[in-house]
Amino acid sequence: MSEQSTNRTALPFRPMLELEMEMEVFMSDWLHCNQMSNYVARMVSHDRSDPVRHANLLSSALNELFEISFRSGSVPGRLHCDISRGDHLERIALTFPCTPEQRHLYRDASAKASGSGALESYLDALADENSVQEDIILLGLAINYDASLSLREVDGRALTVILDIPVEGLLN
Repeated sequence: MSEQSTNRTALPFRPMLELEMEMEVFMSDWLHCNQMSNYVARMVSHDRSDPVRHANLLSSALNELFEISFRSGSVPGRLHCDISRGDHLERIALTFPCTPEQRHLYRDASAKASGSGALESYLDALADENSVQEDIILLGLAINYDASLSLREVDGRALTVILDIPVEGLLN
């Protein structure tokens, strides 16, 4: 991670968009992942230097997070997505219900994504056909988007995945 990554927590974030829906409705169609990520990304990218590029990059990252929540298999509850903006970062906070076993998988993946060997872990996960999908997705977000990742348990029934992405500063 870059030096900028290590200083991300000190930045103030301004709310941009909040979205909430019942997991049962969300889980009724796989296309909701793509539809919601495109909608949210377009809504918060209108004022960026290159809104189309910004929306495309943000939509891709959002889609990965929505897919993780979709794969959780849904425990009754709500999907909640907050998008906020710091000076050079977009913050995605996605909360969704999941089992304790799933939360453990996400914690392991988050630890790998935050560690000094994140790139090596990501390449190993890509090369191993038995890799846990959560590892590949979360490591991919950290590596490909130079994103920082953190997790927060909510009431012992849900998990919030927080992703800080320097979308404006990405080269690709």
